[in-house]
Amino acid sequence: MSAEIQTLLRGPRAYDLARKALEVMEIHHVWPTVRNFELWVCYVSESTSPLAQEIDRLIASGEPITETMGEALAAQFMPDARVNGGILEAGDALSKELSTVTRAIETAQKSSEAYGQELATASERLSGDEAQMKAVVEDLTAATQNVQADNRRLESQLADTRGELGRLRESLDQVRRDAMTDGLTNLTNRKAFDESLTAMCDEAEAAGETVTLALLDIDHFKGFNDTWGHQIGDQVLRYVASVIGRMGAAPRLAARYGGEEFAVIFPAETGRIALGVLEEIRLEISSRSLKRRSTNEDLGAVTVSAGYAERLSGESASSLVARADAALYASKHAGRNCTTASQPLAAVAAA
Repeated sequence: MSAEIQTLLRGPRAYDLARKALEVMEIHHVWPTVRNFELWVCYVSESTSPLAQEIDRLIASGEPITETMGEALAAQFMPDARVNGGILEAGDALSKELSTVTRAIETAQKSSEAYGQELATASERLSGDEAQMKAVVEDLTAATQNVQADNRRLESQLADTRGELGRLRESLDQVRRDAMTDGLTNLTNRKAFDESLTAMCDEAEAAGETVTLALLDIDHFKGFNDTWGHQIGDQVLRYVASVIGRMGAAPRLAARYGGEEFAVIFPAETGRIALGVLEEIRLEISSRSLKRRSTNEDLGAVTVSAGYAERLSGESASSLVARADAALYASKHAGRNCTTASQPLAAVAAA
Protein backbone atom coordinates (compact mmCIF):
# COMPACT_ATOMS: atom_id res chain seq x y z
CA MET A 1 0.00 0.00 0.00
CA SER A 2 1.50 3.33 -1.06
CA ALA A 3 2.32 6.12 1.37
CA GLU A 4 -0.37 8.28 -0.29
CA ILE A 5 -3.10 5.72 0.41
CA GLN A 6 -1.88 5.20 3.98
CA THR A 7 -2.15 8.96 4.46
CA LEU A 8 -5.70 8.98 3.06
CA LEU A 9 -6.70 6.19 5.46
CA ARG A 10 -5.66 8.39 8.36
CA GLY A 11 -7.71 11.37 7.18
CA PRO A 12 -11.32 12.48 6.65
CA ARG A 13 -11.74 10.33 3.51
CA ALA A 14 -10.85 7.08 5.28
CA TYR A 15 -14.42 5.91 5.98
CA ASP A 16 -15.61 6.82 2.49
CA LEU A 17 -12.77 4.81 0.96
CA ALA A 18 -13.44 1.86 3.25
CA ARG A 19 -17.17 1.86 2.46
CA LYS A 20 -16.54 2.18 -1.26
CA ALA A 21 -14.02 -0.69 -1.19
CA LEU A 22 -16.47 -2.95 0.68
CA GLU A 23 -19.30 -2.05 -1.71
CA VAL A 24 -17.22 -2.91 -4.77
CA MET A 25 -16.01 -6.14 -3.14
CA GLU A 26 -19.60 -7.17 -2.43
CA ILE A 27 -20.65 -6.43 -6.01
CA HIS A 28 -17.90 -8.70 -7.33
CA HIS A 29 -18.40 -11.39 -4.64
CA VAL A 30 -14.98 -10.90 -3.04
CA TRP A 31 -14.67 -11.91 0.61
CA PRO A 32 -13.55 -9.02 2.90
CA THR A 33 -10.34 -10.62 4.14
CA VAL A 34 -7.48 -8.40 5.29
CA ARG A 35 -5.54 -8.97 2.05
CA ASN A 36 -8.59 -8.42 -0.17
CA PHE A 37 -9.56 -5.27 1.73
CA GLU A 38 -6.07 -3.86 1.21
CA LEU A 39 -6.21 -4.70 -2.50
CA TRP A 40 -9.59 -3.11 -3.07
CA VAL A 41 -8.81 0.01 -1.07
CA CYS A 42 -5.86 0.47 -3.44
CA TYR A 43 -8.20 -0.24 -6.36
CA VAL A 44 -10.77 2.43 -5.46
CA SER A 45 -8.09 4.94 -4.40
CA GLU A 46 -5.92 4.79 -7.54
CA SER A 47 -8.17 3.98 -10.48
CA THR A 48 -5.37 4.33 -13.06
CA SER A 49 -2.75 2.29 -11.21
CA PRO A 50 -1.41 -0.95 -12.72
CA LEU A 51 -3.25 -2.90 -10.01
CA ALA A 52 -6.55 -1.17 -10.83
CA GLN A 53 -6.02 -1.76 -14.55
CA GLU A 54 -5.42 -5.46 -13.98
CA ILE A 55 -8.51 -5.79 -11.76
CA ASP A 56 -10.55 -3.96 -14.42
CA ARG A 57 -9.27 -6.43 -17.00
CA LEU A 58 -10.23 -9.40 -14.82
CA ILE A 59 -13.69 -7.95 -14.22
CA ALA A 60 -14.20 -7.29 -17.95
CA SER A 61 -13.17 -10.84 -18.80
CA GLY A 62 -15.61 -12.27 -16.26
CA GLU A 63 -12.83 -14.04 -14.38
CA PRO A 64 -13.67 -14.49 -10.66
CA ILE A 65 -11.26 -12.85 -8.25
CA THR A 66 -10.62 -15.72 -5.85
CA GLU A 67 -8.42 -15.89 -2.75
CA THR A 68 -5.64 -17.32 -4.88
CA MET A 69 -6.07 -14.56 -7.46
CA GLY A 70 -6.00 -11.94 -4.69
CA GLU A 71 -2.72 -13.29 -3.35
CA ALA A 72 -1.26 -13.30 -6.87
CA LEU A 73 -2.33 -9.68 -7.41
CA ALA A 74 -0.80 -8.67 -4.08
CA ALA A 75 2.46 -10.43 -4.91
CA GLN A 76 2.68 -8.70 -8.32
CA PHE A 77 1.47 -5.19 -7.58
CA MET A 78 2.03 -4.58 -3.87
CA PRO A 79 5.74 -4.60 -2.94
CA ASP A 80 4.97 -4.60 0.79
CA ALA A 81 3.15 -7.92 0.42
CA ARG A 82 6.17 -9.42 -1.34
CA VAL A 83 8.48 -8.03 1.34
CA ASN A 84 6.39 -9.32 4.24
CA GLY A 85 6.02 -12.75 2.66
CA GLY A 86 9.72 -13.00 1.86
CA ILE A 87 10.76 -11.90 5.34
CA LEU A 88 8.38 -14.37 6.99
CA GLU A 89 9.70 -17.23 4.86
CA ALA A 90 13.30 -16.27 5.61
CA GLY A 91 12.49 -15.89 9.30
CA ASP A 92 10.89 -19.34 9.45
CA ALA A 93 13.89 -20.93 7.73
CA LEU A 94 16.29 -19.13 10.05
CA SER A 95 14.34 -20.24 13.13
CA LYS A 96 14.43 -23.87 12.02
CA GLU A 97 18.15 -23.66 11.30
CA LEU A 98 18.91 -22.09 14.67
CA SER A 99 16.83 -24.75 16.44
CA THR A 100 18.84 -27.49 14.75
CA VAL A 101 22.14 -25.85 15.70
CA THR A 102 20.95 -25.36 19.28
CA ARG A 103 20.14 -29.05 19.58
CA ALA A 104 23.55 -29.99 18.17
CA ILE A 105 25.31 -27.66 20.63
CA GLU A 106 23.31 -29.09 23.54
CA THR A 107 24.30 -32.63 22.50
CA ALA A 108 27.97 -31.61 22.30
CA GLN A 109 27.76 -29.96 25.73
CA LYS A 110 26.28 -33.09 27.29
CA SER A 111 29.05 -35.20 25.72
CA SER A 112 31.68 -32.81 27.07
CA GLU A 113 30.15 -32.94 30.56
CA ALA A 114 30.09 -36.74 30.50
CA TYR A 115 33.69 -36.75 29.29
CA GLY A 116 34.67 -34.44 32.14
CA GLN A 117 33.02 -36.72 34.66
CA GLU A 118 34.82 -39.72 33.14
CA LEU A 119 38.16 -37.92 33.51
CA ALA A 120 37.35 -36.93 37.10
CA THR A 121 36.77 -40.53 38.18
CA ALA A 122 39.63 -41.95 36.07
CA SER A 123 42.37 -40.81 38.47
CA GLU A 124 40.77 -42.71 41.33
CA ARG A 125 40.32 -45.87 39.29
CA LEU A 126 43.91 -45.79 37.94
CA SER A 127 45.21 -46.76 41.40
CA GLY A 128 43.87 -50.31 41.00
CA ASP A 129 45.39 -53.41 39.37
CA GLU A 130 46.36 -53.83 35.73
CA ALA A 131 42.94 -55.11 34.64
CA GLN A 132 41.22 -52.16 36.24
CA MET A 133 43.67 -49.71 34.60
CA LYS A 134 43.01 -51.33 31.23
CA ALA A 135 39.27 -50.88 31.72
CA VAL A 136 39.80 -47.20 32.62
CA VAL A 137 41.83 -46.63 29.44
CA GLU A 138 39.16 -48.34 27.36
CA ASP A 139 36.44 -46.22 28.96
CA LEU A 140 38.44 -43.03 28.32
CA THR A 141 39.07 -44.09 24.73
CA ALA A 142 35.34 -44.69 24.18
CA ALA A 143 34.43 -41.37 25.83
CA THR A 144 36.99 -39.54 23.69
CA GLN A 145 35.60 -41.12 20.53
CA ASN A 146 32.05 -40.12 21.51
CA VAL A 147 33.11 -36.50 22.08
CA GLN A 148 34.99 -36.44 18.76
CA ALA A 149 31.96 -37.84 16.92
CA ASP A 150 29.64 -35.25 18.49
CA ASN A 151 32.11 -32.47 17.65
CA ARG A 152 32.28 -33.66 14.04
CA ARG A 153 28.49 -33.62 13.83
CA LEU A 154 28.44 -30.13 15.32
CA GLU A 155 31.07 -28.91 12.84
CA SER A 156 29.09 -30.41 9.97
CA GLN A 157 25.90 -28.79 11.20
CA LEU A 158 27.61 -25.42 11.59
CA ALA A 159 28.98 -25.71 8.04
CA ASP A 160 25.45 -26.47 6.77
CA THR A 161 24.13 -23.54 8.76
CA ARG A 162 26.70 -21.17 7.24
CA GLY A 163 25.57 -22.31 3.80
CA GLU A 164 21.90 -21.88 4.71
CA LEU A 165 22.55 -18.42 6.15
CA GLY A 166 24.22 -17.50 2.88
CA ARG A 167 21.14 -18.64 0.99
CA LEU A 168 18.91 -16.72 3.38
CA ARG A 169 21.00 -13.61 2.84
CA GLU A 170 20.54 -14.00 -0.91
CA SER A 171 16.79 -14.46 -0.40
CA LEU A 172 16.54 -11.32 1.69
CA ASP A 173 18.60 -9.42 -0.87
CA GLN A 174 16.10 -10.57 -3.50
CA VAL A 175 13.21 -9.47 -1.28
CA ARG A 176 14.84 -6.07 -0.98
CA ARG A 177 15.26 -5.85 -4.75
CA ASP A 178 11.63 -6.87 -5.24
CA ALA A 179 10.53 -4.18 -2.79
CA MET A 180 12.34 -1.60 -4.91
CA THR A 181 11.07 -2.90 -8.27
CA ASP A 182 7.89 -2.16 -10.21
CA GLY A 183 6.17 -5.48 -10.89
CA LEU A 184 5.07 -4.69 -14.46
CA THR A 185 8.12 -2.97 -15.95
CA ASN A 186 10.97 -4.24 -13.72
CA LEU A 187 12.17 -0.67 -13.31
CA THR A 188 12.75 0.94 -9.92
CA ASN A 189 9.40 1.72 -8.27
CA ARG A 190 8.18 5.10 -7.01
CA LYS A 191 9.11 4.58 -3.37
CA ALA A 192 12.68 3.58 -4.19
CA PHE A 193 12.90 6.43 -6.70
CA ASP A 194 11.91 9.01 -4.08
CA GLU A 195 14.50 7.68 -1.63
CA SER A 196 17.21 7.52 -4.30
CA LEU A 197 16.56 11.04 -5.59
CA THR A 198 16.81 12.51 -2.09
CA ALA A 199 20.05 10.61 -1.44
CA MET A 200 21.56 11.61 -4.79
CA CYS A 201 20.67 15.28 -4.24
CA ASP A 202 22.32 15.17 -0.80
CA GLU A 203 25.42 13.52 -2.27
CA ALA A 204 25.59 16.05 -5.09
CA GLU A 205 25.32 18.91 -2.62
CA ALA A 206 28.09 17.50 -0.44
CA ALA A 207 30.40 16.84 -3.39
CA GLY A 208 29.65 20.09 -5.19
CA GLU A 209 28.39 18.15 -8.22
CA THR A 210 25.25 18.33 -10.26
CA VAL A 211 22.43 15.86 -10.82
CA THR A 212 19.80 16.00 -13.54
CA LEU A 213 16.28 14.63 -13.35
CA ALA A 214 14.11 13.74 -16.35
CA LEU A 215 10.42 12.85 -16.44
CA LEU A 216 8.87 11.10 -19.44
CA ASP A 217 5.25 10.36 -20.27
CA ILE A 218 3.69 8.17 -22.98
CA ASP A 219 1.57 10.39 -25.23
CA HIS A 220 -2.18 9.68 -25.47
CA PHE A 221 -1.79 6.49 -23.46
CA LYS A 222 -5.34 6.51 -22.12
CA GLY A 223 -6.74 6.62 -25.63
CA PHE A 224 -4.43 3.79 -26.63
CA ASN A 225 -5.60 1.74 -23.64
CA ASP A 226 -9.26 2.44 -24.43
CA THR A 227 -8.76 1.39 -28.06
CA TRP A 228 -6.65 -1.72 -27.64
CA GLY A 229 -7.27 -2.80 -24.04
CA HIS A 230 -5.15 -3.00 -20.90
CA GLN A 231 -3.19 -6.09 -21.92
CA ILE A 232 -1.85 -4.32 -25.00
CA GLY A 233 -1.33 -1.23 -22.85
CA ASP A 234 0.82 -3.29 -20.49
CA GLN A 235 2.90 -4.50 -23.44
CA VAL A 236 3.44 -0.87 -24.49
CA LEU A 237 4.49 0.05 -20.94
CA ARG A 238 6.98 -2.82 -20.91
CA TYR A 239 8.39 -1.82 -24.29
CA VAL A 240 8.83 1.83 -23.35
CA ALA A 241 10.29 0.78 -19.99
CA SER A 242 12.81 -1.50 -21.71
CA VAL A 243 14.14 1.39 -23.79
CA ILE A 244 14.25 3.79 -20.85
CA GLY A 245 15.82 1.13 -18.62
CA ARG A 246 18.58 0.41 -21.13
CA MET A 247 19.42 4.12 -21.58
CA GLY A 248 19.07 4.72 -17.85
CA ALA A 249 21.25 1.83 -16.66
CA ALA A 250 23.52 2.30 -13.63
CA PRO A 251 24.97 4.59 -12.45
CA ARG A 252 21.83 6.32 -13.75
CA LEU A 253 18.52 5.27 -12.23
CA ALA A 254 15.41 4.57 -14.33
CA ALA A 255 12.07 4.31 -12.55
CA ARG A 256 8.37 3.97 -13.18
CA TYR A 257 7.12 7.20 -11.66
CA GLY A 258 3.44 6.30 -11.87
CA GLY A 259 0.96 5.06 -14.48
CA GLU A 260 2.46 5.77 -17.88
CA GLU A 261 5.04 8.22 -16.49
CA PHE A 262 8.72 7.39 -16.04
CA ALA A 263 11.77 9.06 -14.52
CA VAL A 264 15.52 8.94 -15.04
CA ILE A 265 18.06 10.35 -12.59
CA PHE A 266 21.43 11.35 -14.06
CA PRO A 267 23.92 11.60 -11.16
CA ALA A 268 26.90 13.88 -11.84
CA GLU A 269 25.60 14.52 -15.38
CA THR A 270 24.53 17.83 -16.86
CA GLY A 271 21.31 18.75 -18.59
CA ARG A 272 23.14 18.72 -21.92
CA ILE A 273 24.02 15.03 -21.45
CA ALA A 274 20.48 14.25 -20.29
CA LEU A 275 19.03 15.96 -23.36
CA GLY A 276 21.07 13.76 -25.67
CA VAL A 277 19.94 10.59 -23.88
CA LEU A 278 16.29 11.68 -23.81
CA GLU A 279 16.34 12.40 -27.53
CA GLU A 280 17.77 8.93 -28.16
CA ILE A 281 14.97 7.42 -26.08
CA ARG A 282 12.29 9.48 -27.79
CA LEU A 283 13.51 8.74 -31.32
CA GLU A 284 13.96 5.01 -30.71
CA ILE A 285 10.47 4.63 -29.25
CA SER A 286 8.74 6.63 -31.98
CA SER A 287 10.61 4.87 -34.80
CA ARG A 288 9.14 1.46 -34.07
CA SER A 289 5.74 0.34 -35.32
CA LEU A 290 4.16 -1.89 -32.70
CA LYS A 291 2.20 -5.05 -33.48
CA ARG A 292 -0.19 -7.21 -31.49
CA ARG A 293 1.70 -10.41 -30.67
CA SER A 294 -1.25 -12.76 -31.04
CA THR A 295 -2.51 -11.50 -34.43
CA ASN A 296 0.40 -9.45 -35.80
CA GLU A 297 -2.08 -6.58 -36.13
CA ASP A 298 -0.45 -3.17 -36.64
CA LEU A 299 -0.91 -0.96 -33.56
CA GLY A 300 0.96 2.05 -34.92
CA ALA A 301 3.75 3.99 -33.24
CA VAL A 302 3.98 5.26 -29.68
CA THR A 303 5.59 8.55 -28.74
CA VAL A 304 6.82 10.02 -25.48
CA SER A 305 7.18 13.53 -24.18
CA ALA A 306 10.01 14.46 -21.82
CA GLY A 307 11.14 17.25 -19.57
CA TYR A 308 14.34 17.61 -17.57
CA ALA A 309 15.88 19.84 -14.92
CA GLU A 310 19.48 20.21 -13.79
CA ARG A 311 19.72 20.61 -10.03
CA LEU A 312 20.79 23.98 -8.70
CA SER A 313 23.01 24.39 -5.65
CA GLY A 314 20.94 24.06 -2.50
CA GLU A 315 17.85 22.89 -4.36
CA SER A 316 15.66 20.25 -2.71
CA ALA A 317 14.55 17.04 -4.38
CA SER A 318 10.91 18.19 -4.39
CA SER A 319 11.83 21.43 -6.13
CA LEU A 320 13.83 19.52 -8.73
CA VAL A 321 10.85 17.25 -9.39
CA ALA A 322 8.57 20.28 -9.73
CA ARG A 323 10.83 21.86 -12.35
CA ALA A 324 11.20 18.61 -14.32
CA ASP A 325 7.41 18.13 -14.18
CA ALA A 326 6.83 21.65 -15.43
CA ALA A 327 9.22 20.97 -18.32
CA LEU A 328 7.31 17.76 -19.13
CA TYR A 329 4.05 19.71 -19.11
CA ALA A 330 5.62 22.22 -21.50
CA SER A 331 6.46 19.38 -23.89
CA LYS A 332 2.84 18.20 -23.75
CA HIS A 333 1.60 21.73 -24.37
CA ALA A 334 3.99 22.12 -27.30
CA GLY A 335 2.41 19.23 -29.18
CA ARG A 336 4.00 16.18 -27.52
CA ASN A 337 6.79 13.91 -28.81
CA CYS A 338 9.48 16.41 -27.83
CA THR A 339 11.91 17.20 -24.99
CA THR A 340 11.92 20.45 -23.01
CA ALA A 341 14.45 21.90 -20.56
CA SER A 342 13.24 23.29 -17.24
CA GLN A 343 12.57 26.91 -16.56
CA PRO A 344 14.32 28.84 -13.81
CA LEU A 345 12.96 28.45 -10.30
CA ALA A 346 11.37 31.90 -10.37
CA ALA A 347 9.39 31.03 -13.48
CA VAL A 348 8.16 27.79 -11.96
CA ALA A 349 7.07 29.59 -8.79
CA ALA A 350 5.19 32.19 -10.79
CA ALA A 351 3.44 29.61 -12.97
